[in-house]
Amino acid sequence: MMRVDAHQHFWRLADRKGAWPPPQLAPLYRDFYPEDLGGLLRRHGVAATVLVQSLPNEADTHFLLDLSERYSFIGAVVGWADLKAPDAAQRIAALACRPKLRGLRPMLQDLDDDGWIGDPALAAAVAAMRQHGLRFDALVLPRHLPALLAFARRNPQLPIVIDHLAKPAMHSEPDTRWLSDMASLAAQPQVHCKLSGMVTEAGSGWTVAQLQPYARHILQVFGPERVLWGSDWPVLTLAAEYGAWIDASAALLAHLDEAQQRAVFGLNACRFYGMACHAG
Repeated sequence: MMRVDAHQHFWRLADRKGAWPPPQLAPLYRDFYPEDLGGLLRRHGVAATVLVQSLPNEADTHFLLDLSERYSFIGAVVGWADLKAPDAAQRIAALACRPKLRGLRPMLQDLDDDGWIGDPALAAAVAAMRQHGLRFDALVLPRHLPALLAFARRNPQLPIVIDHLAKPAMHSEPDTRWLSDMASLAAQPQVHCKLSGMVTEAGSGWTVAQLQPYARHILQVFGPERVLWGSDWPVLTLAAEYGAWIDASAALLAHLDEAQQRAVFGLNACRFYGMACHAG
């Protein structure tokens, strides 16, 4: 089965002074480059990845785009732009000239204003994203979901994907508000969801049974055709090895038929991000 990792990161620690991760997170407090991931991808049959920004500046985005032009397994890049800048449309147009830019991700979870996404000042940036065929990655927490829903309803032509299931707490049964909010977002046909980031939210000692009700809900409300599998590597390594997450994901998807599993594990990412993938 061909796999596509719809969510992974690379970074240079020298670029991250004052930014996450802190030195206390020793496993992540170093550089991560394509050479660190390539062997894992080959070992586990992952044909391509979506490389996602992790700093709110354009320099980081250009660093990722430069890597994407040197390493063929990077099929798409999700970058960052200041969506409220007076010249946002021009900045987005310039980034869109890079061949593998497929989306933008404002880091909503880190912003003080939970309603940031509702500002009319975003209109020009959203129009530019649509003009250049870009997708919107939503890095949100459960408290942001109502604002994201309003944003999705205002912009039905903008493809949106929710990263990491919106990071619900996974230490008990799913919260009823999260269940309802995700179902409401799934009712918007342009909204997708990434099956990623689960084990780091669940914490050490996580089990497939602990993750199961969250994955099942996402698959039920979005349908297997709008769920994208991703690793969130290297953040993943705080809680699991790459292969362990693939095995857990296979268990979470085991109730689906083969075509549906292939869709979640790769084909949906190819379609959503406009990547040239082959069924294999």
